[in-house]
Amino acid sequence: MDEFKKRRDFVEYLALVSQVGLTMAGSIVFCFAEVASRFTQTGGPYVYARVLGAWPAFLTGWLLLLTRFITYAALINLLVTYLTVFSPWFETPVARSTTIIGITLLLTGFNFLGVRNSTQVNNILTVTKLLALLSFVVVGFFFLDTANFKPAPFPGFSSFSSTVLLLAFAFGGFESVLVNTGEVKDPNRNLPFALLSATLLIATFYLLILVVSIGTLPTLGSSEKPLAEAAALMLGPGGAMFIAIGAVCSIVGTLNAIMLAGSRLPYAFSEEGQFPLWFSYVHPKFKTPTRSLLFYSAVTIIISLNYSFLSAASISAITRVMIYAIVCGTLIMLRKRDEGLRQGYTIRHGTAVALTGMAICAWLISSSRLTELRDIAIAIGVGALIYGTLQLRRR
Repeated sequence: MDEFKKRRDFVEYLALVSQVGLTMAGSIVFCFAEVASRFTQTGGPYVYARVLGAWPAFLTGWLLLLTRFITYAALINLLVTYLTVFSPWFETPVARSTTIIGITLLLTGFNFLGVRNSTQVNNILTVTKLLALLSFVVVGFFFLDTANFKPAPFPGFSSFSSTVLLLAFAFGGFESVLVNTGEVKDPNRNLPFALLSATLLIATFYLLILVVSIGTLPTLGSSEKPLAEAAALMLGPGGAMFIAIGAVCSIVGTLNAIMLAGSRLPYAFSEEGQFPLWFSYVHPKFKTPTRSLLFYSAVTIIISLNYSFLSAASISAITRVMIYAIVCGTLIMLRKRDEGLRQGYTIRHGTAVALTGMAICAWLISSSRLTELRDIAIAIGVGALIYGTLQLRRR
C-alpha cells in the first residue's frame, strides 16, 4: 500500500507539472492568437506592444531580439552535442567552432535567397524530424520498463518553479512565427489557427516522447542526448544514428526559423526609427533585409561560441516569459481601447485569461537565479542606452 501511494504521488507530481505547463502555454498562446489577429505588419510582439507606448514597444522588440540570439546559441550547441553520435571529433573545440560558424553561414545563405526558399527548407526538415520522432515513440512503447517509473521525492516549491520555467524554453518559439506577419498570406485568419493547432500538436508530442524517454532510459536525468541514448538501448547503434539524424534535422529546422524571424527584427526597428536606417536596406532581387540578416548572423556566431546549451536556455526562458507578460498586457489594453468591437479572432473571458498569463509570468520570473536576472538587466540597460541615444538624436 505504501509503495502504491508513493507511485501515485509521483504520478500526481508529473501530472501537476504538466497541468501547470499546459495552463501557462495555453493562456499565453490564446492571448497571442487574439492579439496577432489584429495586426498585419512585420514585427510580431514588437508591433503589438506599440499599443502600450514607444518604450514598451522597443523593450519588447529588444527582448525578442535577445531571445532570438540566445535561443539560437542554445540550440546550435545542442546540435553539436548530437553530432558526437556520428563522430567523437565533434567533441573537440575546433569542431564545435567550425560547426557553429559553418551551419550559421549556410542558413544565412538560405535566408538571403528569400522567404520562399527558407520555408521550403523548413518544410523538408519538419517532415524529416516528425518521422523520426514518430518512429521513436511507436518503437519505444514496445520497450517500456515500468520499473523506470519509480517514485521520487517531491521537490520543494523553488525546484518546482524552476522546472516549470524551463517549459517556457520547451514550449516557446511560437512568437518567432509572428515576426514575419507582413510576409504571410491572410495573417488575421491563418496565424491564430496556426498558433493553436501547433501548440496542441507540440504538447502531444512532448508528452509521448517524455513517457518513452522515462520508460526506456534509466539515466535520463544525466543524459546530454537522451533520445539517441534511449534509441541505442532499444535498437542498438543503428537506432541511435537514426534518431540523431532526426534530432539534427529538428534542430537545424528550428535554427532556420529562428534566423528567419530574428533577422527581420533589426529591419522592423529601423522602419520604426528605433534603429539606424542602415538596417532598412532590402535586396532589390530577393526582397530580403540583407544588412539586418548579416548583422544577426554575426552576433549569433559570437554568442554561440561563448555560451553553453544550459546557460543559454535558462536566459532564453526568462526573456521569453517577459515578452509573454507584455503581450498579455497588450491584450487587456486592446480590449479597453476597442471596447464593444470584435476585430479578428477573440477568446472568451480574454481579460481573465490575460491576467492569468501575467500572474504565471511573474511567478516564473521570481524563480530565476540572481545571476541570470543580472545578465538580463545588463542587456536591457544596453537597450535603454540605444533607445535614449536615438531619441536624443531625433530631437
